Amino acid sequence: MIRIRKRTMILYIIIVIIPTLLASFMFIQARNKENLQDRIEDARWFASIHESYWDECIGDTVKTLEMLSMTATTLFADLNKMKPLLDTTQESDPRYGGIYILNKRGNIITGSNDAFTKDGLLHVDFVKEVMLTKDIVISNKKMVSENGQYLIGLAAPVINENDELIAISVIFLRLDYIENIMKVLTPESSLFVLSSDNEPLIKFNIGAQNESLSKGKWITMPIDRLPWKIKVKVAEQDAKGIYFNNLKVIGTILILTHVLFLFIIYLLLKQQAAREKQELETQKLELVGTLAASTAHEIRNPLTGIKGLVQLLSEKYENPADQFYFSVINQEIERINEIASEFLILGKPTAQSLAPVDLTEILQELHPLISTEAVLKQTEFVCEIPSQPILVMCTKDQMKQVILNITRNAFEAMDSGGMISIVLRKKHRHCELTIMDNGTGIEPELLEKVFTPFYTSKATGTGLGLVVCQRILNSFGGRIQITSKENKGTTVTIILPLKRNQ
Repeated sequence: MIRIRKRTMILYIIIVIIPTLLASFMFIQARNKENLQDRIEDARWFASIHESYWDECIGDTVKTLEMLSMTATTLFADLNKMKPLLDTTQESDPRYGGIYILNKRGNIITGSNDAFTKDGLLHVDFVKEVMLTKDIVISNKKMVSENGQYLIGLAAPVINENDELIAISVIFLRLDYIENIMKVLTPESSLFVLSSDNEPLIKFNIGAQNESLSKGKWITMPIDRLPWKIKVKVAEQDAKGIYFNNLKVIGTILILTHVLFLFIIYLLLKQQAAREKQELETQKLELVGTLAASTAHEIRNPLTGIKGLVQLLSEKYENPADQFYFSVINQEIERINEIASEFLILGKPTAQSLAPVDLTEILQELHPLISTEAVLKQTEFVCEIPSQPILVMCTKDQMKQVILNITRNAFEAMDSGGMISIVLRKKHRHCELTIMDNGTGIEPELLEKVFTPFYTSKATGTGLGLVVCQRILNSFGGRIQITSKENKGTTVTIILPLKRNQ
């Protein structure tokens, strides 16, 4: 009992505990990796939304600057006349925090508001860069207007027909308005918009501690029209959701491993039951064999005396009627002897004195006997014997007894004629002797009992014939197999190992 419990515990650890731990670890790792990839893709999608918005915003602003620069070229003599256009343009787009026309030295000539003084843009870097490059330039730093708004400026040169810089048009974008728009687009994302110097221009959902870029995982995406980049933080895992998902995974794996464990225990118990049944059958057969051998000896001793006395009486009484009775008595004595012989074989130990025997020779010797019985039974007999010898380790007389016993059963299974075939084939390391008939066959439920001692379907049978055959073949290291179909016939296959070096 203790050994069984110990084995069950070891199996439980091997089948349930270890696989559950390994599978849970691997599955959870895979799920976490998949979840991280999904969150990264979400962050990348958020970043692409903001990149598209900034690209559109800068594109629209550049078009407006180019239009203002062209208008300023035609109104160069009196740039103050552009103020109504500047006011109208700012009112048309709430993103604009101020629109100005500067002279070529950087002083404000006119503008849509008073957010900057006349010389408030004189020393601004992006204005100086326009003076040098005569190209559209965007500020790399945010500016603070006098009314406290955070702005990003874009400047474009106003060029005359001689390719001379005559003025500068400037538009400021309101970072607070753009930030509000970005929050509407992705309200739950944590985001930075960084200049080329990594200076934060816009940030939201960063936290009260001004969360550092080094904390957590971030996705970076450049903006096409700007030397800036957008950084979006990858969302943190839902700890509660992951906890419950992991519990579901572990629970599912535990159920599956327990089902497997129970199935294996069932198979082991079934195998143990089959083994115990086989051991019981073996013990039963040994007990029956011992009893049968002892009984056979006790029977054969008086039979010898009876047979001798019958012989003397047959010599004394020569009357035909008496002789008929004596012949019947002799037949019954022979029948008792045959049964006693089967009992003796059943009781013999499996260890025997075996010798190399040619199965082809045995079949050739038995061929006349089987053929004669086939003629008497009006049955066709076919025998296929290889030309080369097939040597097996066995006892010749007992091997003959096995073949005759099986062929006798085949003849008895065919009441109105039929066919019996014996085929001997040599395989790689063994040979197969197949005896087939097309008789009545054996019912499936009865086929399982044919090797049970004393079980017989014949009115005069002992139920020991096939048991004796099986015991003889087992002693030769072989085995016997029987397949049958009702009203189709029966096939008996004898498998014996070949003699070594054959």
